[in-house]
Amino acid sequence: MLKSSFTKDKVEAGLDEAGRGCLAGPVVAAAVILPKGYKHKGLNDSKKLTAKQREELRIDIERDALCFAVAEVSEKIIDEINILNASFRAMHDALDKLHTQPELLLIDGNRFKKYKEIPHECVIQGDGLYLAIAAASILAKTYRDDLMTRLAVEYPQYGWEHNMGYATEFHRTSIEKYGYSPLHRLSFNVKSSQLEIF
Repeated sequence: MLKSSFTKDKVEAGLDEAGRGCLAGPVVAAAVILPKGYKHKGLNDSKKLTAKQREELRIDIERDALCFAVAEVSEKIIDEINILNASFRAMHDALDKLHTQPELLLIDGNRFKKYKEIPHECVIQGDGLYLAIAAASILAKTYRDDLMTRLAVEYPQYGWEHNMGYATEFHRTSIEKYGYSPLHRLSFNVKSSQLEIF
């Protein structure tokens, strides 16, 4: 079972993002504050779960969290400031939307841009270690998957309802055949250096 908290007494917010390595669509981040001592056997890194499990856990997280927020940064902003900075901005935007101010931020990954004066801890593979980060990863992933599935209706040729904008062979071939949509990240390509920013 994942750890319920990093500290004994501080109000902690877990943060994670989804869609950093995609060729199309926004990057989405979530911030989640869970109750102290919270336990959930099924909560884990979103990448280790099925879509059905993520949807079920999303209900639990939104019901049980003290507060949560989701924010997105568009493909146009990603092209302007690069994907790493766009990921930080999405996390900051999610934090701005929380109705409770956390005292410590738990970030999935090894880099973060300071938010206000709130201390933070970067945790590599944190979504497989801390419940709040895992919860954030699930909310970010399910929110973004829902968005890309809706956008696939408008742009059916790219198969976003299946690849969610990631650089699958089908998606890359579709770009070669149909060109870019208005929702593609023009600073990205199949061998883009942006895809290697982590």
